[in-house]
Amino acid sequence: MADFIQKTIVKTAIRQLANPIADVAAFNTIVQSVLTDNPFGCVAYTTAGVDHPAVEKTKETYVAKIFYQDADAKTVGTDNVKFNSVAGFNAGAAALLASAALTTAHAGTPVRDLDNETYSATIRCRDPNGELYMVTLGRENVSLTSYSDDSIRTKVETWADTVPALA
Repeated sequence: MADFIQKTIVKTAIRQLANPIADVAAFNTIVQSVLTDNPFGCVAYTTAGVDHPAVEKTKETYVAKIFYQDADAKTVGTDNVKFNSVAGFNAGAAALLASAALTTAHAGTPVRDLDNETYSATIRCRDPNGELYMVTLGRENVSLTSYSDDSIRTKVETWADTVPALA
């Protein structure tokens, strides 16, 4: 019987943030700065006939959380709704808060649970050395996955050190 032979060494690194990113606007600013400024020095590439930019957002998820309170400020219901864009998140949260039908169904007043809302965006990068890797920004951490060259981690770490919200 043949043995499996290791071909690559793929690593993952995670930075836990001291404090969650304040809100979706601050989060989106960080994501857009990566896409616009390419702080990791990534390069564009072509695969299977498809051109890719040096850095590209491949996935994003935003979860709005609403709780409903009765007249005694007791929680009588909750809603957690997932969106795939900041615009959808903002519009959806506003719609939930304005929904008379949901307010009636929950028999309470809707309140945003801003502290517990979550955001995540995954950015794919191609290093000049040819490696493809992912940087996933979350509200409470940043993860670097699918890399093997430690200089990639150094680049991402150096960049994160310059962003106060990622301390």
